[in-house]
Amino acid sequence: MIEVRNLSKYYGSRAAVDDITFGVDEGQIVGFLGPNGAGKTTTIRILTCFMPATNGSATVAGHDVLTASMRVRESVGYLPESVPLYPEMRVREYLRFRGKLRGMDRAARESAIQRVVARCWLQDVIGRPIGQLSKGFRQRVGLADALLHNPKVLILDEPTVGLDPRQIRETRSLIQELAADHTVMLSSHILPEVEATCQRIIIIHEGQLVAQGSPEELRAKVTEGTSLIAELKGPVTDVSAEMRKLAGVTDVHAQAIDGWTQVTLTTARDVREDVYKVSQEKSWPLRELRRDIATLEDFFVKIVAGTRV
Repeated sequence: MIEVRNLSKYYGSRAAVDDITFGVDEGQIVGFLGPNGAGKTTTIRILTCFMPATNGSATVAGHDVLTASMRVRESVGYLPESVPLYPEMRVREYLRFRGKLRGMDRAARESAIQRVVARCWLQDVIGRPIGQLSKGFRQRVGLADALLHNPKVLILDEPTVGLDPRQIRETRSLIQELAADHTVMLSSHILPEVEATCQRIIIIHEGQLVAQGSPEELRAKVTEGTSLIAELKGPVTDVSAEMRKLAGVTDVHAQAIDGWTQVTLTTARDVREDVYKVSQEKSWPLRELRRDIATLEDFFVKIVAGTRV
């Protein structure tokens, strides 16, 4: 649905986007991540036809962003981070205005407004001036505008900015629902939200693509092995010695905490069952046994620090 090939954008001699290539399949929810200044917004502006690329090519819904920009705009719903709204217009008035700009007749316009107002939880404010709304509600008006023409592709830049925790959860559910009818590409700095929402992640840094894959694939690259944490009621030296005997354990760190021994194992396989068996054989009560799962934030920090995967 989105195809980017060797895309570059230069401002003078500085490369904001440097020869990146990636694709987004139909029906996917893809997170587009990177630190500030990485080139995310520049890439999004190229894909939404706000600016041309210097080199390379990009297509959205089969249309070239340079030679068929109007067809691309018809296929894309775009929610920028700072939503450009008319504060003096009422919500319904604004959505009608946007529908007219998109060439929708009156019946189609009113039907679409009813649909997006319900989906974006705007029923209670539809008659209010936009300038009187909170930032969260203005964000929802922008999302309703992006959905108004029922586009094939949604490109969302920080869609949960200004929302409270309940609204963030609702927006996450909405984005997941939208994937049934739309391809979604979203950029966000709230990495737990990206991890919970997206099926695939693309990370760029200093204008270059440095990693891509599912959240599970990226988390697996943070460390060479899996960390396992256990708390047993046994002597530190004895617990440490027994843990080192387990097949697949490459490192052991043990410490005493409130009369218990907390042991952290680095392993090449899941040894939880083996640890449980040791606790039973040695009559060491077992208080905790869990895997320490790496997060997308761990991988993001590692990749931005300079390690490319």
